Amino acid sequence: MSLGLCLSQYPGFAHPARQYAYFMTDYLHQLTRLRTDTNRTRWTDATAHPAPHKPFLLLSILDLAAQGQIDSSFIEPSFDLIERFARYWDLVRPPSGKCNMAYPFYYMQSEGFWSLVPKPGQEQELGERITSSMTRLRKAILGAEIDQELFELISGRKGRKELRAALLNTYFAPDIRQFLLREAVENQEAFEYSQRLLQAAEAAMPFGHPVKPRQIRDQGFRKAIMNLYCHRCALCGIRMIIPEGHTIVEAAHIRPWADSQDDRPANGLALCRLCHWQL
Repeated sequence: MSLGLCLSQYPGFAHPARQYAYFMTDYLHQLTRLRTDTNRTRWTDATAHPAPHKPFLLLSILDLAAQGQIDSSFIEPSFDLIERFARYWDLVRPPSGKCNMAYPFYYMQSEGFWSLVPKPGQEQELGERITSSMTRLRKAILGAEIDQELFELISGRKGRKELRAALLNTYFAPDIRQFLLREAVENQEAFEYSQRLLQAAEAAMPFGHPVKPRQIRDQGFRKAIMNLYCHRCALCGIRMIIPEGHTIVEAAHIRPWADSQDDRPANGLALCRLCHWQL
């Protein structure tokens, strides 16, 4: 029986607002006390001195939950999650360590809300610190299971907002906080823009001329094209995604945006860098 079910037996606790407040307080406590490396010779005040791996992973999970890509308490080490983690890492560029989501995905099991789910027959591998790459980790695990109560919190906009604020305020300097918050907002807007592009493509309808900042428009167009082509070059067929979350395939306009102002998928192709350069 879960803690939530036990507590719900007490008079008054069954009220949703009281349950929310209780579990939010509990997880705010846990998320602001993550077990991280705090060696000041390795981590600067940009990350408030703790290593940022776990905070970046949790911020990435919040982003995907906002997009409806996490619909259960099971967290899959998907390409989208790896890409979001890599994006946060590239934005801050911590002076020590390398961009490797396998590290926090594995070591998050030291926190009380995260349990790794091994592949059948791979249970022993979990004790061998398989953190050298996501490729190696994914050979041994299916993903991770988080507490159901935590999943319910990240499923709601209010819960995500409170948890994100706690992570940003605890693990990052004030100027970095604003930078990362803006990135999360722009990523969400880009995702919503990509969905509009895909819907326009499915309906074969004119999309119009949306007024969007370039960074949002570029991200949204890329998301739509990568979704359609599954990160595969339309010309040579190559598909390559490295474990750190980067792909050699790019989204390209057929008629340049400057001439067409057209981001619809019909005006786009997924191209590897060589084919893109040749065109």
